[in-house]
Amino acid sequence: MAAVPGASELLDPPAVGRRFHAERKVRLGDVDPRGELRLDATARYLQDIASDDAADAELDGAWGWVVRRSMIDVRQPAVLDEVVTVTTFCTGLGRSWAERTTILAGSLGADIATVSIWVQVATGTGRPAALTRQFVNAYGSACDGRKVSARLVLAAPIAPASVIPWAVRRADLDPFDHVNNAANWAFVEESVNGMMPRRGRAEMEFVGPVTYGTSVQSVVERADGATSMWLLNEGSVLSAARWSPAG
Repeated sequence: MAAVPGASELLDPPAVGRRFHAERKVRLGDVDPRGELRLDATARYLQDIASDDAADAELDGAWGWVVRRSMIDVRQPAVLDEVVTVTTFCTGLGRSWAERTTILAGSLGADIATVSIWVQVATGTGRPAALTRQFVNAYGSACDGRKVSARLVLAAPIAPASVIPWAVRRADLDPFDHVNNAANWAFVEESVNGMMPRRGRAEMEFVGPVTYGTSVQSVVERADGATSMWLLNEGSVLSAARWSPAG
């Protein structure tokens, strides 16, 4: 079976194979001034359930994963105090990466579907490591032979007209000493003014690590109803994102 671009389509839960569930209550620190769940908080939910799932499966190297690409499709936003059931499962495999689909269903009607490519890395070097037989045994049946690539699809900016300095905070760094993937979504919230309609599709690609003490700039372009955003270092793309509101 040929590999398809990872984290580019949303699939239903598998008929067979491993599924993992958890509940979260939407808290004050998760929401915008309207009381609706932010994208960075959503990404934190995805990160936490992925870690909990790997730990529950007793995987070796459960913490040795980094996100390559994510897509978040908000059909109905979660709101303050809503109880959200988070369900996650594997929907594709590659050489050193796996696709994880996660669905958020809320007690008040929240409906958020997400998919991400996670790359297995060696914790000592941070370099990609081949998926283990242990991982394939735990998650392979849910994928039903589906192969995915880790190819990035978002374009780089073309002659950006406006480049704005972006502050990297120590509070956003993780054990890999770069900005955590969930914290990185803050620049999307800032770029769309944090108060955009919550229904829509967000994409984020992590091209290179965003580190403390380096010069980082933000670029925003709006066209055809969508907002494209990048974090740059000396012209090189570190992160690329796109927000497309629901029509």
